[in-house]
Amino acid sequence: MFLAPPTYGGTVVVVTPEDVVAAVTARFAGLHPKASWGETSLFYNPDGLLPNGVYFATIKERDGANDSASQLDRPGVFRVALGLPRARYEQLFGDRPARPPKGGVVAIEYDFTATDVLMPHPVYAWMGWVQVLSPSKETFTGMQPLLTEAYDAAAGKYNVQAAKRSRAAG
Repeated sequence: MFLAPPTYGGTVVVVTPEDVVAAVTARFAGLHPKASWGETSLFYNPDGLLPNGVYFATIKERDGANDSASQLDRPGVFRVALGLPRARYEQLFGDRPARPPKGGVVAIEYDFTATDVLMPHPVYAWMGWVQVLSPSKETFTGMQPLLTEAYDAAAGKYNVQAAKRSRAAG
């Protein structure tokens, strides 16, 4: 599904974090970006009924205290991560791994530092999250069906949470 990145004149064309945020927020309605600590989280919250909304995707540009397995502090490296429905995650990668201890990494064999490769997220794979580090233009384009699935899943979770909130207020 995701092959080696394309080269143009010997140079791999990589999208930037800003490209990702702009493209995703332009394509999908109801998203609210929230930037904090070197990460932009994209929440689905079309009506503003939930405090933040439901996580849809994140774009992270630096390591955190409990998340450094991808070595995001390398120059030009950033992570695009998204939460997939269980069935889609398992279709791509098999069973979800167990939750790692705080500050740990899921117990699966991946090089979490590899760029331009779709793989499980090193910390949140247990929740069905996947990542691509510094995707090329081709890889980011290839991710669009997965982004749609993640968006639809976030919208479904939002609808359930918003309905519960409305009943409770009601």
